[in-house]
Amino acid sequence: MPTYEYQCTRCNHEFELFQSITDKPRSRCPLCRGKVIKLIGGGVGISFKGSGFYATDSRPGKKDSTNSESSVEKTGDS
Repeated sequence: MPTYEYQCTRCNHEFELFQSITDKPRSRCPLCRGKVIKLIGGGVGISFKGSGFYATDSRPGKKDSTNSESSVEKTGDS
C-alpha cells in the first residue's frame, strides 16, 4: 500500500497514512479537524538486492569472464 503525506492548513501538522489507491483521500486533520492538503512525496528509491547484478548487466570497465573470447576453449589444435 502506498504512503500518502498530508498537511493541515490550520495547525500545519504533517502526517502520513498508509492507504489503498482506491481509498478516499483524508479531508480533516486528526488533531484539530482542520482542512488538509495532500503533499507530493519524493517516492522511493530503487534498491537492487542479491548477487550477480553486475554479472548480467553492462558495467563499464570489468567484463564478465564467462562470456569473453579468452575463456572459450579452442578445440582441434592438438
